[in-house]
Amino acid sequence: MYKVLIADDEKIIRMGLCGIIDWNAEGFEIAAQASNGSEALQVIETMNPDVVLIDIKMPKLHGLDAIREARAAGFTGKVVVLSGYSDFEYARTAINYGVLSYLTKPVDTEKLLDVIRKIRVDLDNEARAEESRGEFFSKTRKSLLRGFFTEELTLNEDEIQELGLTHSGYRILFYEKYDQKTADIPYSLSDLLRVSNQDEQEIEAVQIDDKQVLLLKGHHPIERMNQMLEKYDNELPPEKNSPLDSIFIACGSVVKHVSEIPRSYHEALHLMEHRFFCDENQHIMLYEDMPESESENDEDLSDPEKQDLKNSIITDYSEQLVNNIQVFNRNKTAESLRHLKAALYNAPLSIEDEKNLLIDIYLKIKEKLLLLYSQAEIPFPANSEALNYIMNSNYLHEILLFFTEQFDMIMSSIGYSSRDSIIDDVIYYIGHNYQTNITLENIAPLFGYNSSYLGKIFSRKMGMNFNAYLDHIRTEKAKDILLSTKAQVYKVAEMVGYKNVDYFHIKFKKHTGCSPAEFRKQNS
Repeated sequence: MYKVLIADDEKIIRMGLCGIIDWNAEGFEIAAQASNGSEALQVIETMNPDVVLIDIKMPKLHGLDAIREARAAGFTGKVVVLSGYSDFEYARTAINYGVLSYLTKPVDTEKLLDVIRKIRVDLDNEARAEESRGEFFSKTRKSLLRGFFTEELTLNEDEIQELGLTHSGYRILFYEKYDQKTADIPYSLSDLLRVSNQDEQEIEAVQIDDKQVLLLKGHHPIERMNQMLEKYDNELPPEKNSPLDSIFIACGSVVKHVSEIPRSYHEALHLMEHRFFCDENQHIMLYEDMPESESENDEDLSDPEKQDLKNSIITDYSEQLVNNIQVFNRNKTAESLRHLKAALYNAPLSIEDEKNLLIDIYLKIKEKLLLLYSQAEIPFPANSEALNYIMNSNYLHEILLFFTEQFDMIMSSIGYSSRDSIIDDVIYYIGHNYQTNITLENIAPLFGYNSSYLGKIFSRKMGMNFNAYLDHIRTEKAKDILLSTKAQVYKVAEMVGYKNVDYFHIKFKKHTGCSPAEFRKQNS
């Protein structure tokens, strides 16, 4: 609906104009009325209506004077002048102010309809033209940004100004859905950031080779992004099914000059291409967090050199792992897998090459152990099943977990099983270290397991996951401290291993049904 302002000092005239035709049927709505020229000018400046029907002679400010001042202030809407005087001078003055039509009062219904319908055609045509101009500029703008990011073109000063690249800092980031097996994410990260951003032009969104790319310009969007990323560093995890929980983000470093933007782009692209190496539940990769040796790993080897490297990795790690399995050394097995992960990250190989390399390691280990323990019944999965699992895995940690499970199964089959005793040792360790920053990730290597597999067998044995058990132990210890001391609640939280007192409150109430203070009061 196009907005209409009716301005006349006679109320009966305004009412008549409102009802003389069916405005809604013609695509218009009466958005406002004004009883004098000054009021009409104020409405025009605040509402910017599409059409103004205005009487020439009105109190405070004549209609034509109001239109003259509105035009001077930039008003571009359509104007129809109404007057009881059929005076050529009025009409000529009105034309000078860009008035579309001049109607005498009383207004004839058919003449008004003709004028309104012509205005509707003009407004529709202008809207389509503006939309086409906007689409053209948007496409041109995005093409310039794509070429600039990828270094296929350089920008001149006019283009830099046109694109608004005049800020003190910039950052490129890529984003995509976190779970690569689900449907596309139902929203745009750029829209999410714009919700609280001061200036929409500080965020540029483009698509390059099916990848979603954002350019953040200036302090505010970069800081806003940092605040969002901190959700992954807090003790409180991201809420399930929240927007940030469903996406993966790769961030290049913050750069200070326009000429450095392509570097931030290539850094973020490098991270996105190395998402295969992310840890479990990792939603973000920051280029500045990468070790220097890894971030600068751009060595380009010839095909024979790559083959020699692959053969060396396959031989070294298959032999190490076979030896570790034979002596039932879980610590050494886990250490070898960690070193293998680092070796693959630093190797200048494609992800497909590395998956094939891992298949070769697995098959060599299987072949060697079947030869060494021909009498043992080792329930290896079929080669096709193992190959499909490795090739279809999105992450290296999934493949290494598969290796860990297979090696544990092999050790059990050839006469060694310690899973139950390992969990007893983990429980003993928790009981003596609950007050420290204890996580599954930082204690798993102590017991020769990776965190995913240790968490799996812990849950199977205990009937709850590691974090739930740790919270249970901490809550029980906190109850003892609350009843035996007068320590303040935030001190109790620290004494049982919680850095965040609010998080302690949440966990305590979940386990006991009341807050720490209420528990102390009820049981004192």
